[in-house]
Amino acid sequence: MKRLLHIFNIPKKKFRKFSMPLFMLFVSSTAQASCSKLAKIAGMKQKALNQIIEKLVHIESTTGKYTVKNQHSGAYGRYQIMPSTAAFYAKKLGIPKKLWKKPYNQDKIFKAIMKDNIKSLKRHGHQISAFSLYATHQQGAGGFNAIMKGKKLTKNLEKNLRQNLPAKLGKVKKSQLRVTWINYWKNRLG
Repeated sequence: MKRLLHIFNIPKKKFRKFSMPLFMLFVSSTAQASCSKLAKIAGMKQKALNQIIEKLVHIESTTGKYTVKNQHSGAYGRYQIMPSTAAFYAKKLGIPKKLWKKPYNQDKIFKAIMKDNIKSLKRHGHQISAFSLYATHQQGAGGFNAIMKGKKLTKNLEKNLRQNLPAKLGKVKKSQLRVTWINYWKNRLG
């Protein structure tokens, strides 16, 4: 923060008075730049990627709050990141493990997850869409690839698919589960 004050030649007293707007402008610009890079990697316009992210946030946390906790799975925050995934990405990004729940860090972790998911989707020949990006966030890149390539469902993957469907649809036969899950999420994500 001292560096920013020095770079912009802002006295400390004035900074205290105007610190939040300046800081938010800096964070907003940084976030836009990283979304722009993600959109470029995905091969889509930034506006389209932002709309996908908004859909994902609405599905995952409904309110978009950074403090939402799923009592069933333990997923936390705006993007409903699993603690084990957060620990992996926090280490990868140099974020202290205890600080991953901070909103700025959740955003950084989510963007890193999205970047890895986009690369995985491209590597495996999947189209980048709201469905594929959300589904990789929900099932993991490996799980999504297994589902879409028709590989045998492990017990864990079958359980995840059932849990991520409405109760009535989650009771379908195992032979219909994959198609039911795909159709449900494709329709929901439009």
